[in-house]
Amino acid sequence: MKSPYIGSLAPNEVVTAQFLVLSKEVRHKRTGEPYLTLHLGDRTGDMEAKMWDNVTEVMDTFERDDFVKVKGILQLYQNRTQFTVHKLRRLEEHEVDFADYFPCSERDPEEMFGELRAIIAGMADWRLRALLEGIFSDPRVVSLYKAAPAAKTIHHACRGGLLEHVLSLCALCRAAVSHYAASNYKDIDLDLLLAGAILHDIGKLEELSYGRSFGYSPDGQLLGHIVIGLRMVGSKVEQIDGFPLKLRTLLEHMIISHHGELEFGSPKVPIFPEALLLHHLDNLDSKMDTMRHALNREPLVDSEFTGWVAPLERVLLRKQRYLRGEALVPKPETRAVEGETENGALVTDDPRKAASSPAPAQSTAHPTPEARPAAIEKRAENRPAPTTLFGEKLQAVLGLEK
Repeated sequence: MKSPYIGSLAPNEVVTAQFLVLSKEVRHKRTGEPYLTLHLGDRTGDMEAKMWDNVTEVMDTFERDDFVKVKGILQLYQNRTQFTVHKLRRLEEHEVDFADYFPCSERDPEEMFGELRAIIAGMADWRLRALLEGIFSDPRVVSLYKAAPAAKTIHHACRGGLLEHVLSLCALCRAAVSHYAASNYKDIDLDLLLAGAILHDIGKLEELSYGRSFGYSPDGQLLGHIVIGLRMVGSKVEQIDGFPLKLRTLLEHMIISHHGELEFGSPKVPIFPEALLLHHLDNLDSKMDTMRHALNREPLVDSEFTGWVAPLERVLLRKQRYLRGEALVPKPETRAVEGETENGALVTDDPRKAASSPAPAQSTAHPTPEARPAAIEKRAENRPAPTTLFGEKLQAVLGLEK
C-alpha cells in the first residue's frame, strides 16, 4: 500500500514516497544546467516539486502520467509548500495500485448513482423519464458517468466528480423551484430543469480523458462537451417514438446555453426560466466547489489568505484563521432572576409568592403628550380658585371666613 500520502506530509521531514507525475518541465539554471519542475499527485492532493541536482541522470527516464518513487523533503517557500526531490525512479505499473493515485469523490459512486436513478424514477413527465432511462440503460455510459470528473482542474476535478456535481445541482434545482413556487412563480417545470441538470455536462464523458491524470480526448479537443452532449442526447431522442420536437429543442437549448454567456463558450444565452436557473445554479455549485478546494489547499501554510485563485480571479480569506483567537461573547440573558422585581412586582415561579407580593406601585412617570390636557384639566378642577379682595369681603359677610 502506498505511504505516505501528500495530505499527511509534514514540513522539513525527509520522506520516500510514490506519486503520479501530473506535469513535467525541463528548465535551465543560469549556468545552463537543467532542473526539473514537476507537479506530483496522489488521491489526497497534489503539490509542486523541484529537482535541482543529478537531473541529467533521470530526466529522460519518465514522462507525464508515469508513476515515480521519490526521496525528498517538503519545505515552505514564499508562503507555499514545495517538495524538493533528491532521488527519483520511474515505477512500473505492477508496482502501484491505481486507486492510490487518483483523487476520488468522498462519496460512494454506487450510492450516488442510486440517488440519480431515484430522481429519474420520480419524474412525472414520462417523455423525459424515458429519455434518461434510455441513456442510462447503456452500461458503458453508466460506467463512465460514475467515474468521470466534472472538469479537468476547476471544479469537482476528481473521479466521481461529475456525478457528485449533478446530484448537488439537482438538490439546488428542487430548492429553487420550491422557493419560486411559494413566490407565486408556479410555471417552472421541475422535471425539465432536473433533466437539464442531469444532461448539461453529459458530453464530458467523452470530452475528458481520465485514465491517469485528467486531460482532453481528441474529440474533446475538436468538439467540446456541448457538441458531444447534443449528439448523445439527440441520438437517444430519435429512438423514442412520439418524443415532442419542441421539448427536444428546449433540452438542446439548456445544454448549449448553460455556460450563460457567449464569451464563456455558450453559442446561445439562456432565454427561458429553466435554462436561466440551470446556468446560475450550475455556476454557483461549481464556484463553491472551487472555493472549497482552494481553501483546503496548503494546510501547512499559516496565512489568513490564500494565494491567487485563478478560476475565481481573487485571493480568498480563510475565515476560521481570520477569526482565530477572537472570543465568542455569549448573548446576555434577558429574563429577570427570581427575587428581583419588575415594576414593583416580585418575579418568581412560585404562584403563592406571586399572590402575596405587593401590587405594583402607581407609576410616577410624566404623562404622555396625548394624556397631558386631561391631566391638567383634572388638576384644575381640584385646585381652589384664587381669592380676590371682593371675594374676601363676601366670605366675611356670609360668615364663610375660616
